[in-house]
Amino acid sequence: MDVALYVVGLLVVLAALAGAASLRVVKQIERGVVFRLGRVQPELRRPGLTSIVPVVDHLRRVNVQVVTMPVPAQDGITRDNVTVRVDAVVYFKVIDPVRAVVEVQDYLFAMALVAQTSLRSIIGKSELDDLLANREPINQGLEVMLDSPAAAWGIEIDRVEIKDVALPDSMKRSMSRQAEAERERRSRVITADGERQASVRLAEAAAAMADTPGALQLRLLQTMVEVAAENNSTLVLPYPVEMLRFFEAVSTGQARQVPEVQVPEVQVPMPRADEERTDA
Repeated sequence: MDVALYVVGLLVVLAALAGAASLRVVKQIERGVVFRLGRVQPELRRPGLTSIVPVVDHLRRVNVQVVTMPVPAQDGITRDNVTVRVDAVVYFKVIDPVRAVVEVQDYLFAMALVAQTSLRSIIGKSELDDLLANREPINQGLEVMLDSPAAAWGIEIDRVEIKDVALPDSMKRSMSRQAEAERERRSRVITADGERQASVRLAEAAAAMADTPGALQLRLLQTMVEVAAENNSTLVLPYPVEMLRFFEAVSTGQARQVPEVQVPEVQVPMPRADEERTDA
């Protein structure tokens, strides 16, 4: 009777140990792939508590989160023969854990190598201007290149982005000189356009002053006021020829022919700033 109790107790203990050994916990971010006697089972083990057959089954957990994989910087030559160094980042996740475990030995290592080779390939197909200013089509092309082998491994590429493009120092100096030349060209074009518009306005103003002679005199007085505001020692004052003829006619009683002079100039000395202070 005692032997039978011992046997029953031993069986209970063994059953408890076997039950404990068969229990597994799968996290929310994981999926379980079961190998039974070396054969993969099509049914995945969902998050939570699950059980397997001890010794017979082997459970392998696969993370289904989005993986952020930085691609090391790769040296390459662009299509326009410029040496660059480009790095990128790849975002992907496992959508078929069975294929990710069975089809490839280490899908993380495989994705890293495929990303590096694809990045070097896309560098050779692109031009420098596209790498610097038009990266969206390059990112899409790199994503297509990665998606082809990844789909066979049960992996979905979320997106691919080029992080940085490193240029040689000589190329940076050349681009700086090019940018300066472009800014100089724009400056000259803007200046020339401003002069053209100013000439049109001046022509219109000259036509208006020709119709109204008094406007020319007002403009002359305004110019004198502007010049007198500065600390100048000499003021050049245009004097009308008609005024000279009038004074001559008044003094002699008859008008005498005065040589045609367009703009006679009369220099009126003005006191300097230091002289004004001395007089004060």
